[in-house]
Amino acid sequence: MKDPTASPPAAPHPIRIAIIIALAHGINDAYASFVPPLLPRIMEGLDLTIAAAAALGSAFAIATALPQPFFGYFADRFGRRAFAVGGVVASGVFVSVIGFAPSYWTLLLMLVLGGLGGAAFHPPGASYAVRVGAGRGGGTRYSIFSFGGALGYAAGPLVAVGLVAWGGMERLWVAMIPALLLAPLFFRGLPSGRGEIRGVPPAPPPTTVLRQLAGPLGIIFGVSSAMAFVQRVFLTMEPIIVAEAGGSEALGAAALSLYLGSQAFGTVAGGVLADRMDRRHLLFALCALALPAHLLALWLGPWGAPGLIAIGVAGFLGMATLPPIVVMAQEMLPRAPGASSGIVMGLAWTVGALGVMGTGALADLTGPQAASLWSVPAAGLAALLALHPGLKYDTR
Repeated sequence: MKDPTASPPAAPHPIRIAIIIALAHGINDAYASFVPPLLPRIMEGLDLTIAAAAALGSAFAIATALPQPFFGYFADRFGRRAFAVGGVVASGVFVSVIGFAPSYWTLLLMLVLGGLGGAAFHPPGASYAVRVGAGRGGGTRYSIFSFGGALGYAAGPLVAVGLVAWGGMERLWVAMIPALLLAPLFFRGLPSGRGEIRGVPPAPPPTTVLRQLAGPLGIIFGVSSAMAFVQRVFLTMEPIIVAEAGGSEALGAAALSLYLGSQAFGTVAGGVLADRMDRRHLLFALCALALPAHLLALWLGPWGAPGLIAIGVAGFLGMATLPPIVVMAQEMLPRAPGASSGIVMGLAWTVGALGVMGTGALADLTGPQAASLWSVPAAGLAALLALHPGLKYDTR
């Protein structure tokens, strides 16, 4: 018989939770970066235009992003663990079987289903990491979470290209094994979702959260959308730019891995700095510097040391903006950490992905490099929004 005087088990330490969810983030985001380096091969195999290939990447990104506020609401309302762990499994299974797709539309369906797995994972994952209720240090905890995702995202292109080189597109199915093996460990290591919501006031509905876009949340959403667009343009178009210039599939994948690997360190820097300085000024500086860095990265390409340096700096600065954005959003809506994260991550990433479809259409007319260069000044808009007077609240 259970002793009624026994104290409840101690809650897991926030850093321990951040490390577990960071590992899950790495596994999940590795699948998310499979698609861009394989676009040239997919274009050749299915005889696609650049616009059609960009639409595939954008549809995957939109499926990963657009439903996030709603998954975040359900995670806030019913518990986070099932969404976080189930999302990783869905991403791993559906993205890993795209090599069996016999047609464009079947491939699109598989990517959308895999993207929905990422949408289910990210809002509860981010709220597990930041844990506003745990006090100061949310930026650092988020940086641990985001670092894990960025490492996985950086490894993904090399894993995808390696598996395809080993046995063709059909060999990608092997990539689902880590998600299936680690899912039970993630489930045991994370706090019970039902236990966390017991006795807590219910989260506000998505409509209430979305109305907050008329205030400071809308401004920070604009910053996130513009920076997501700039980064998504690079990730989608760089392999195509390299391929059209005569470079190999491996060189395009290496450029993406350098960019994404640098993002891993950028997110650590952004999270640490978000806990130590005014976040509006931090966002302005990062966005303003990201503009010339991305222009140089796209102009020079991975053909020499200057271009490689520019690619690394661009990735670092772009992703360094995300920790202050997410922490600010969760602090604005502490009762809805999943939904607020879903807005500034998922909904903002959707806007960025939709913009890439326009860049792809322009690329069919002007070439991929010119279209990409015309897209990068969106980072300047993000920098201006970061200084918007309506963003004033306690950001330290």
